[in-house]
Amino acid sequence: MRLSRAFQPMLKETPAEAQIVSHRLMLRAGLVRQTASGIYAWLPAGLRVLNNIARIVREEQDRIGAQEVLMPTLQSAELWKRSGRYDAYGPEMLRIRDRHERDLLYGPTNEEMITDLFGGAVKSYRELPQTLYHVQWKFRDEIRPRFGVMRGREFLMKDAYSFDSSYEGAVASYRRQMLAYLRSFQRMGVRAVPMVADTGPIGGDLSHEFLILAPTGESGVFYDASLEEQDWLAQSVDLDDEASLEAFFGRVTGSYAATDEMHDATKWETVPAERRREGRGIEVGHIFYFGTKYTESMGISVSGADGAPFFPQMGSYGVGISRLVGAIIEASHDDAGIIWPEQVAPWRAAILNLKPGDQATDAICETLYASAPDALVYDDRADRAGVKFNDADLMGHPLQLIVGPRGAAAGRVEVKRRATGERSEMSLDEALALIASGT
Repeated sequence: MRLSRAFQPMLKETPAEAQIVSHRLMLRAGLVRQTASGIYAWLPAGLRVLNNIARIVREEQDRIGAQEVLMPTLQSAELWKRSGRYDAYGPEMLRIRDRHERDLLYGPTNEEMITDLFGGAVKSYRELPQTLYHVQWKFRDEIRPRFGVMRGREFLMKDAYSFDSSYEGAVASYRRQMLAYLRSFQRMGVRAVPMVADTGPIGGDLSHEFLILAPTGESGVFYDASLEEQDWLAQSVDLDDEASLEAFFGRVTGSYAATDEMHDATKWETVPAERRREGRGIEVGHIFYFGTKYTESMGISVSGADGAPFFPQMGSYGVGISRLVGAIIEASHDDAGIIWPEQVAPWRAAILNLKPGDQATDAICETLYASAPDALVYDDRADRAGVKFNDADLMGHPLQLIVGPRGAAAGRVEVKRRATGERSEMSLDEALALIASGT
């Protein structure tokens, strides 16, 4: 993308309504714009980040055998009345009546709909297990939406739902999701710690929430440092072997981790002092096992091996994709702006042309840009160099490829790494190789 042609409305001043770092930087960098209370339009750069996060989540869901579907945003109230949650959910649910006087709702979650879809198609234990997921917009009418996309009313979420014939199978599905989540967050370049959680209004008796560690997090956290040291991508786990999944799960849950609400001071004392960590965290994901809560309440059964009907065991697994954009910024920024981890950055590198119109400078910039136009943003604007440097830092591109007349005359490119501030000079061929390497 050539920045001179981009729809990239950056702000010099911080809007008064922005109370936290991620909200301020997302507005200033032109990632989003508010259209109503707690509702945001995603502009091109912000949408690229959103799509990158969703892509990673999808790939890790597919890796564990989950299958993607797409459910509508509007749901029939009858489904929620069957489960008993329609009246119990409260004022956060946006209720709607259409022209035919039918009661609808804008989905805050999808347990009822997926259970109904499952029940209409699966009739035998031979068709189990099944795990279905989708990436869809949700709406919860927060009484005080604030902090930008961190606590908005409309948000993008990945929610998955597992159906199993036994408790043991349901726990295995839960453990696969635990692994998928840890791998997803590691690929996004953030530290997310799984913590035992209250099941809340969804119900059930097995639940973990995932918190990204950030100084501005809304929850106090206590955790064993061993959880930070694990390389989840390198974990050798046989997804079809319950013993392998159990061993993995034991490694995760065997290390202490808790929010303020669930903190156990006695257990905390058993963690070696040198491994105790305290901080703040932002919840970005939540997984639940809740057995037959929905299949039984909605009358969804399948036939067993003996021909007798039974209610499948279920779990649900949510991750806030739009919330993650804000959480990553809260965890990765400095006074100059965003510091994007490479996997989620809108563009991998920015080319800064310090003197548009200079023949040698333009030629090197065009050669760099032509090598990977989808991964690069080219600042070809006529602005001063200082403006380009400031905007590149604000936008948080992992690499800045800086080309000025003096360097161009020698065939040299200056490279700045946003995360460390490290600068180095290299030849055009070396810069092209750096772009191609993806590192």
